[in-house]
This record gives sequence, C-alpha cells and structure tokens, in this order.
Amino acid sequence: MAISKQLQGLVHAAFEDRSRLDQAEARAAVEAVIGCLDRGELRVAEKRDGEWIVNDWVKEAILLYFALRPVERMGEGALVFNDKIPPKQDLEQIRVVPPGVARYGSFLEPGAILMPGYVNIGAYVGAGTMVDTWATVGSCAQIGRNVHLSGGVGIGGVLEPLSARPVIIEDGAFVGSRCIIVEGVIVEAEAVLGAGVVLTASTAIVDVTGSSPLTIRGRVPARSVVIPGTMPKRFPAGEYHVPCALIIGQRKASTDRKTSLNDVLRTFEVPV
Repeated sequence: MAISKQLQGLVHAAFEDRSRLDQAEARAAVEAVIGCLDRGELRVAEKRDGEWIVNDWVKEAILLYFALRPVERMGEGALVFNDKIPPKQDLEQIRVVPPGVARYGSFLEPGAILMPGYVNIGAYVGAGTMVDTWATVGSCAQIGRNVHLSGGVGIGGVLEPLSARPVIIEDGAFVGSRCIIVEGVIVEAEAVLGAGVVLTASTAIVDVTGSSPLTIRGRVPARSVVIPGTMPKRFPAGEYHVPCALIIGQRKASTDRKTSLNDVLRTFEVPV
C-alpha cells in the first residue's frame, strides 16, 4: 500500500505540535498509520538496497497513538486488562497458544506461530517464525521469516529516539533460549545464537575462527554460529572478565535449513 506524503505530513505536524490532535484529520491520520501497521502494509523499518532504513515518522504515529488512547478495561472472562491498546483480533491464519498475546499495531504474517509469548506494537513477525514460550518481541522489532525465537528470548523494543534502529532478526535465524538482543542489533540471515547470548550495541562480537580475533559490534554476520563468552577488561580496581559473544563457526550450505540447523547445533555443541 502506498502511503501518501499527506499522511506522513499530518503525522509529523501533529508530533511537532500536539495541539493538532484536536483536529479530526490528524487523529484519523494516526489511526490510519496504526491500522496499516496492524495489516502489515507498513513497517517501522524495511530493507532497501541491502540496507535497513528506519521510518521514523511511523514511530511518531505510534507515540501519538498512545497519547490519543485512554486507559480502558478490555478482555473477556477472567482474562481482563487495563490498557491503552487492545490485543490483535485478526489472527485466523496465525497459530496462537494461550496465553500468547500480540498487541494491535503489530503484524504476524500468516503461518507464524505465537506460543505463550508477547509481540508489542510496531513489531513485524514473518511467516514460518515461531515466537516460543515466554519469548518477547519488543516494540518495532523486525523478525524475518522462518526464524525460531526459543523459550525466554528477549528482543528489545525501541520507540525513542525516533532515529534509533529497532532490533532486526533476519530470515532463517535461530535464537537460543534466554538470549537477550537489544539496542538495534542486527542478526543477519541464518545465523545461530546459542543459549544465553546477550547482545547490546556495545557488546564485542569476536570472530575466533581465524588465526587472530576479529571484533565487530552491533551485527552478527549471516550464517555465523555464536555462543556466549567473556573477555578481560582492565578497570581502576583491577582486571575483570566482561561478557562478549564468540563466533565459533559458520553454517554449512544446505538446501534443507532444518537439517542444516540440526547439523550445526551438533557439530559445534551449541546449547539451545
């Protein structure tokens, strides 16, 4: 769906001057953007020419939506909430296991599976992806197709600053149990993260497969196999070991991703 420049202009003007929210046109523009997010017609971040681009004006619309919505009682029976944003309703083509919840304004592509986890507003979850038990997908996070977010995974959310990139997990990645990924880290396609890996924007991701270590930050290269590690760091009080992530290998080429994943988990003895 083509999003008009007029719609973007109305949202941005209201974000700069909140008094414009008194105008029906501005309120309708905010509602329209959130509706587009909910239907998957618009994304907070998208890949263009190989680079992830943040649509910061869409974040403006989400923040304005919070300002517009009152806290209200919602739910049925014993499952009742007091919130500003209702759960998604149109989930007929999504397998949702109670008490899995996706918030209105998030999008789960048909074929996704939501176990008793949580998907926040602005997030995108691709087809064939499983959000496993107690995994959380934070606001605006972008999760690709055929991804497995294992039990207890924490994918951080971000709304401000507006230019901040959300966490991005690309197609075919495997994220092991209790991993935490925050601060706009990108996990590229078909990478494998072992259980307990913690990645922030400043976490050292050290490739130890060569003759000397190679350190990167903020990005796990495609098809990398990653486990938790530590590295020494000197402080005024002495030298201590701080967390890092270690790239210990690469997935082998295979036309069967399931077989390839099982093989790599066994080969590198990666805990999941």
